[in-house]
Amino acid sequence: MTSARRTALGSATTLTLVLSVLSLTAPDAAADPVDYGKGGSGKKTGGSDGNGIYAAASVQYSGAVTKNGSAGNVASADVNWTPPSCWYAPYMGAKDFKKKMSESLKTAMSKPGMAGHAGAALGETQRHYEDDYGWADTPGYKDYNVDKDGEGMFWAGVENPNEPDYLKRTACSDLPFWVDNGEAPPARYEQAITPEMLAALAYQHMELPGTKVTLAPQAVTKVNLPTWAWLDEAVFDEVQATAAINVPGFNIQATTTAKPKSLTLAPGTADATTIPADGGCPIVDGRIGEPYAKGKAKQTPPCGIVYRRSSGGETFPLKASLTWEISWTGTGQAGAVGLPDGTIEAVQNITVEEIQSVNR
Repeated sequence: MTSARRTALGSATTLTLVLSVLSLTAPDAAADPVDYGKGGSGKKTGGSDGNGIYAAASVQYSGAVTKNGSAGNVASADVNWTPPSCWYAPYMGAKDFKKKMSESLKTAMSKPGMAGHAGAALGETQRHYEDDYGWADTPGYKDYNVDKDGEGMFWAGVENPNEPDYLKRTACSDLPFWVDNGEAPPARYEQAITPEMLAALAYQHMELPGTKVTLAPQAVTKVNLPTWAWLDEAVFDEVQATAAINVPGFNIQATTTAKPKSLTLAPGTADATTIPADGGCPIVDGRIGEPYAKGKAKQTPPCGIVYRRSSGGETFPLKASLTWEISWTGTGQAGAVGLPDGTIEAVQNITVEEIQSVNR
């Protein structure tokens, strides 16, 4: 919350207490989909009845994403890039919010020891939603806005369950606020969910195919013998992941696309030479590297490694890193927008034998 709103509620610590006793968000990713605070799900519930609109939705993922809500296998090439730690998104219609909030307030205020700053903060929260009590930049509501039920929703903070930093994950701590259907959230809520944030979340949950490099010779090679390396052409298909929020009056989505870009080989020992010298094998004519074939023994592979000493009866960990170019499109975007490249790594154990030459 802003300093003005914190002052009105007593302190940031008191506000945290208010939100915790009201239980407006769930701290764990295993919560039922109806509990909005989980941040992501393969399900959603929502609809309407005689009592007005009800909705409880989380970010919906589809395409090449993990199935259990965990982070995917793509590492950002930009170490400073991170997906959103938390965000604000539609929570409930007015009548449902009134029912939940009023019951939570009543329960919290009846607990022993609810006096002093905590009790005062709960009282001000009640006045905020019932009696049009507001602050400098936060208008109050009359009877929880029930006269506008169906015309908008209360928004609330959502934690990203894959964010390890507790303070970042719980930073979206403003009290729930009203947004009319078709209108943007007030500008002061900078972490209100956007298509760009959905694209970043799709990136975080994206699951790309593994990077197993084909080698010749396979697994066992020889000192000073060029080892050819290449990738199956099937690896070069585009991969897409979509994240969306669809609730009454609010529907946005973003699709993140990954395209293979280059392969980097790390031999696992300093006593080796990579081909090319920097270890980077670019895509040429739709493929990386070239399959070995009979008659190429004396040729230099476009992508490969030459080991200069044996592995001494053990193995060298050859690490292959495939870099993917990442972009996204989404609601309101005219064209694709770039995101940091992503990488997938795989390690293959290579045995190098002390033989100077071999016929292939």
